[in-house]
Amino acid sequence: MAHVNEFTDGNFEAEVLKSSEPVLVDFWAPWCGPCRMITPVIEELAAENAGSVKIGKVNVDDNPNIAAGYSVSSIPTLMVFKGGEVVDRFVGVQPKQRLQAALDEAMA
Repeated sequence: MAHVNEFTDGNFEAEVLKSSEPVLVDFWAPWCGPCRMITPVIEELAAENAGSVKIGKVNVDDNPNIAAGYSVSSIPTLMVFKGGEVVDRFVGVQPKQRLQAALDEAMA
């Protein structure tokens, strides 16, 4: 997971909201089966988009304030941020191509 960042209540504003590049945020929890299923996809996207997109995870158990602030009620929830705003949102396991298309659009 070298390219996948860990976002927390403490660093979310600096790392995500003030990021100069688009950011994919995976809201997850260790006990969530579908969250574990999508982890390899997140890691592949992070490796393939290194340098142009920031990708990271928010553990909703450890960082409930962020999850509540973005109305995350089901996990995994994936959001693409650009310029501090949510530009795309997905709930549940998603195909890699769909997430890559959302990232490509955010980079355009």
